[in-house]
Amino acid sequence: MSHVMIRTEGLGKRYRIGMAAVRPRSFREAVTRFATAPFRNLAHLRQAARPTSDAAADVMWALRDLSFEVRYGEVLGVIGRNGAGKSTLLKLLSRITEPTTGYAEIRGRVGSLLEVGTGFHPELTGRDNVYLNGSILGMDRVHITRRFDEIVAFAEVERFIDTPVKHYSSGMYLRLAFAVAAHLEPEILLVDEVLAVGDAAFQRKCLRRMGDVAEEGRTVLFVSHNLTAVQGLCARAIRLQDGRLIEEGPPATVVSHYLQEAAETLSHQLWPDPATAPGNDRVRLRRVSVRPLDGGPTDPITTRTPVVLEFEYWNRRPGAYLSLAFHLYNEEGVLVFDSAPVTEQGWQGRPLPSGLFRDVCHIPADLLNDALHRVELLVIERSSEVIYRQRDALIFEVRDTPELRGAWFGRWHGAVRPILEWSTELVHPSLTPAPPAP
Repeated sequence: MSHVMIRTEGLGKRYRIGMAAVRPRSFREAVTRFATAPFRNLAHLRQAARPTSDAAADVMWALRDLSFEVRYGEVLGVIGRNGAGKSTLLKLLSRITEPTTGYAEIRGRVGSLLEVGTGFHPELTGRDNVYLNGSILGMDRVHITRRFDEIVAFAEVERFIDTPVKHYSSGMYLRLAFAVAAHLEPEILLVDEVLAVGDAAFQRKCLRRMGDVAEEGRTVLFVSHNLTAVQGLCARAIRLQDGRLIEEGPPATVVSHYLQEAAETLSHQLWPDPATAPGNDRVRLRRVSVRPLDGGPTDPITTRTPVVLEFEYWNRRPGAYLSLAFHLYNEEGVLVFDSAPVTEQGWQGRPLPSGLFRDVCHIPADLLNDALHRVELLVIERSSEVIYRQRDALIFEVRDTPELRGAWFGRWHGAVRPILEWSTELVHPSLTPAPPAP
């Protein structure tokens, strides 16, 4: 079957940036605001109905003039920087919000996993929420019951399935929400960037399940910053920028162009304010940088260049056993290698006082192949718990150097390109082996 399951034409979403609601300071003020609410709402409706210039300071287009199709059984990846409009697109397709311009046609039941616990009622138990979400997806009770044990086992919440979900951790929320969306067989599955919340083992399980969903012939829209997963799961990808579709095609091509564009700005990142820097209540990043050993972040890197990676971070909990690690991927999504510092205490690290720290890693020359590379940074406590993950912390290009090529003008294949020690010696001057000694 090749019929279209999702079609958008000129899809756009415009938001008006307005004043935040003011809470009443007294009972009298609350009564007064309630009595005058109809008149204020009428004024707001009149203002919203007036034509608005696109250049107005209080107008922001989250999506604009978006047109594409997704066919039956296709897995479409959606990539782009933060604020590109990816999540807004899924909210429009899920009918959570209405478009300002254009339209979207959806043919089939839609299962949405847009954020942790979307659609869960906090006062209901995990069991009740499974049946509630299944009903929302159009499944009857018999069908849900048939898949119930499989859902609970996947989510790993057997002990807590009859506990109200308001007592669940965010990880338990995520596991159960994903299990429901992925096992109740909607014809169209919309998945936002939720896999980043789970641990590594659960992420692998989710990706395997999404692969199974794709093989079953269901249609999937997969929004993710995990470019490796996009290339591994999707048959086609689209790239959004500033709310517009700027490219669609094979995932490897779209991802490569995205990385090339991002490479200009992601060889160095600085977050001087710890209050707004990426991280959490345990650690915050301050600076990440990649540069040649004897140069700066804007200087070129070739296959013969020694490379320095620098990571600065604030430890916010004195005595924490923190260490950094990173995964280095090439533009095809292949893991080139991962690395972490080894101290006298092993991989676990040492207890750190609170304060600003800098870790430096050296990559020797004649190791990396010519390609775009991206660094995923991990902050690890006691060598086992990933307490923070920064995807695409750095993106940099390793360029080819002509001095070792000779007459070869093709591409050197492989994730790495080391110069290894070789030797050649003459074993025997004849083309035929010497006769055995008597």
